Amino acid sequence: MWTKNWREKIWQNIEREWDLVIVGGGITGAGILREATRLGLCALLVEQRDFAWGTSSRSSKLVHGGLRYLKEGKLGLTMASVQEREQLLAEGPGLIDPLGFLLASYEGDSPGRLIYRAGLTVYDLLALQWSHKYYSPQDFRMFAPHLTTTGLKGGFRYGDAQTDDARLTLRVIREAAAAGGTAVNYVRAEEILADKEGRFRDLRLRDLETDQTAVVRARVVINATGAWADRLRGQVGGEEKIRPLRGSHLIFPSWRLPVAQAVSFLHPLDQRPVFIFPWEGAALIGTTDEDHRQSLDDEPGIAPEEVAYLMAAIAAQFPSLDITLDDVIASFAGVRPVIGSGKADPSEESRDHVVWQENGLITVTGGKLTTFRLIALDTLKAIRRHFPDLPEPDDKLPVLNPVTDDLPPRLDAMTHRRLLGRYGQDAAALVDAAQADELTRIEETPYLWAELRWAARAEGVVHLDDLLLRRVRLGLLLREGGAAYLERIRAICQPELGWNDARWRAEAAAYRALWRRCYSLPEDVPDWRGMLAEKAMKERETAVSHPGPTSTQRTAVALILSSFLLFILWLFRKEQTRQT
Repeated sequence: MWTKNWREKIWQNIEREWDLVIVGGGITGAGILREATRLGLCALLVEQRDFAWGTSSRSSKLVHGGLRYLKEGKLGLTMASVQEREQLLAEGPGLIDPLGFLLASYEGDSPGRLIYRAGLTVYDLLALQWSHKYYSPQDFRMFAPHLTTTGLKGGFRYGDAQTDDARLTLRVIREAAAAGGTAVNYVRAEEILADKEGRFRDLRLRDLETDQTAVVRARVVINATGAWADRLRGQVGGEEKIRPLRGSHLIFPSWRLPVAQAVSFLHPLDQRPVFIFPWEGAALIGTTDEDHRQSLDDEPGIAPEEVAYLMAAIAAQFPSLDITLDDVIASFAGVRPVIGSGKADPSEESRDHVVWQENGLITVTGGKLTTFRLIALDTLKAIRRHFPDLPEPDDKLPVLNPVTDDLPPRLDAMTHRRLLGRYGQDAAALVDAAQADELTRIEETPYLWAELRWAARAEGVVHLDDLLLRRVRLGLLLREGGAAYLERIRAICQPELGWNDARWRAEAAAYRALWRRCYSLPEDVPDWRGMLAEKAMKERETAVSHPGPTSTQRTAVALILSSFLLFILWLFRKEQTRQT
């Protein structure tokens, strides 16, 4: 699968009638392709860039139930997310792994301890577990020794999960392809065409590598292009509805920003929740939430103001570490496909997914990484009228295929688990393909040199940034995107890719330019320390003119919150009863 000339072979046979053509190779499109193959549908997925090029390689890497949904009263959605998280943890160890979360509580935070306790209680009940616990300031600091103690009232610890989003997307696509689905990258759906009956079911495709075009016919076209969804929708008369929002992150060496588990807290400037957590041997902080006004066709990058915002969070929360811009390894930014409702604050927009049917075109967008399978099943339910004999999708099937092959005992336990999770049934072939010294780690990262060889040989790499930013995440974990290692990478990968010397030099130059433009730090970052000082001065002035709540007011708040918790528990029981 995906051996040499695989794209050419797909293109030679692409002009045919398909049951489904799925446009978009992120986690949503991947999930739809996987579930469609299980139903026996003849399905094609096309992606205009690389698989997981968009939001699905630039997320916050969390597989979580979504505490924010509880705040919005969406108990059913939270329960579904928590259950999907638990299933992914059970089926994909090494790809989806548990992550402890520390939720710090400081004087003046809103919401405070009582609301956090209520939310986490419901969160755990939905997962049929009890993972959260409250700790005093002294005990809480043992989990995060460098945390500021100024105003610290204590905090909670609870359980969630994390993943490598790009690898999750690729594993789902590869398992779909192994089951009979077809997926090809760097093919753009340029135009959706109406047939003689006026139904939009023909697509004009362009191979962006060869500039060839083809017209394919499908019984149903599914638009799973995320932030780009309005483009195809506009061709069938749909009104623009997507509000692209940018979320950006910074990555630091783990020794410089040492956190053993995620630390979540409210940003001192605007009280938005931000987090710092360990990921792939580094430390990641995010995220921002800004309207993305640049062209969606250009690779997004972090803005100077976003860098200052995240650095302010670190400076306020970990002042003793004296973190500077010189400590940053890399940055990355993703664009979320949010349904716009005109809210002034981007963070207040709903993150729910939607499925629209417009003149024969099915569009699915929004949602979150954790619930990609549920989104895929909802989408397939929407196409049933086009397939009257289609069986009902089985939501009891595993999300990821069980892995039956084992790996050689010479691998340590962590590497063994990691390879099986990230590569599934391909893990054994990866190890077999490794040459001398290639089962060793690359610097301080968890990646093996053998993973580069396998990705170049069998994982649909078309450009060097596919390899280093999505297949093996060295571009995010090594300084300068791993430029110091390019010669060894070349020795391993150039023969596997079949590139001549001129092609390699061009790819390496393009990769370095892309990394500097979109994954390094921008110039003219604002002074975040000045921003914090100005905020502190305003808070002191406010405290003098507006004293805090009386004990009677605090008691009233506690009673209200207790009533809220009881109401949430009642809703939970009602939801459980309805489902049974």
